[in-house]
Amino acid sequence: MSAHLRKVNKRRSDITALPLYYSGYLLKKQNKDKNFKRYYGELRGATLFLYSDDTQDTYTEKLDLEHLMSMNLVSPYQKKTPTTFTLKLRTDEVQLKMENADKGEEWRAYILTVVRKEIPSNLQLLPGQTLLLKDTLAQEKKRNLTGERPAIPPRPDFLLSTSSSSSSSSSSSSLSPPKDSPKDSSPEKPSCYFNVNREEAEKMLKANPECGSIILRPSTMANNYALTLRQPTPSGPVIKNYRVSCANSGFVINLEPPVSVSSLDDVLKYFFERTDYRLQPYKESQPYDIRIEASPVPACVTSSTKTVPKAQVAPMKHSQIQKTPPTVPAKPEEGDYVVPEDHIPDEIKDHKGCGVNEKHVQLTKEFSNELRKVLHIRQQNIYTVTGEDTDTANNDETTGHSNTVQWLK
Repeated sequence: MSAHLRKVNKRRSDITALPLYYSGYLLKKQNKDKNFKRYYGELRGATLFLYSDDTQDTYTEKLDLEHLMSMNLVSPYQKKTPTTFTLKLRTDEVQLKMENADKGEEWRAYILTVVRKEIPSNLQLLPGQTLLLKDTLAQEKKRNLTGERPAIPPRPDFLLSTSSSSSSSSSSSSLSPPKDSPKDSSPEKPSCYFNVNREEAEKMLKANPECGSIILRPSTMANNYALTLRQPTPSGPVIKNYRVSCANSGFVINLEPPVSVSSLDDVLKYFFERTDYRLQPYKESQPYDIRIEASPVPACVTSSTKTVPKAQVAPMKHSQIQKTPPTVPAKPEEGDYVVPEDHIPDEIKDHKGCGVNEKHVQLTKEFSNELRKVLHIRQQNIYTVTGEDTDTANNDETTGHSNTVQWLK
């Protein structure tokens, strides 16, 4: 059970983001109520948070005691009877009833100390209780001194546009005359606010990472918000969800430790600063056209198309001279000698080229005729010697004598 109470106390501290000074059961009644209601009260800072019991981690009601005007005792002190106080606030009156006079005196001491920032003089407390009250006063003074936030870096461009639009709308609303209709108490929503649940927000971030990485949405708890973001990491993008609770002075981001801000825009700004502006607010993608269509020509306008003259080029005339195939030299007759041109003397070559003149042709014919005659004579001699050898061989077989062949010249 003690472990559960520690978790409840830790949860309350995260939601309220205020130090705990005193707690206990009490009864509360407003002017419009007939009977008292039992609550478990916690005095955190200068605010009294009321819970249905000591196991509830979310408060049911709260009283801002910063604007406490007076705290009066309804009936005189009696040790065995409940003690009732009337707290007069700026807009309302509330009655608190404690179970006995001692509890009532402790509640009165702590409430007046945190509101007036001093210990009342007419208190009936034990020395140990007085020491605890001094520690409470020191913590409250220190909290008020450090309550001012340090200067923050300038906002990025996309936040400046939203802030300027919100300031212009607020200034225009202040200048406009008051209307009879009641004023809307809901805070102004940033551009990345979508009325979706957790699953839908995560699906939007996964499906369209180029549209942004952070979505503000309503929480499952009434009058609270939640923030879903897609944060890149070395191992891949990670989806995270954070709760944003409404507080008396603005909103509380439930972190360790909790962070208090004044508006929803400051909630986003805090996440942007903590991530070095790597996160961007989610914006729905707008459709764009991808084709350009020509507009039709009006009827009153006649479209005249200019004709481009074509170039006239005369056809090329190819040469009709037929190339004569090269002449194949005639095969020389058997038994004839061929005189190559390389052996023609230089003095008989034509001075115009490689051809021969008429004198050379005549000499060639004469030389050819003489050569034929010589060859004819030699052939006759060869035939004559062949016939004589045959007769001689026949005679040698019969007589056994050899004859000498005589060549004719």
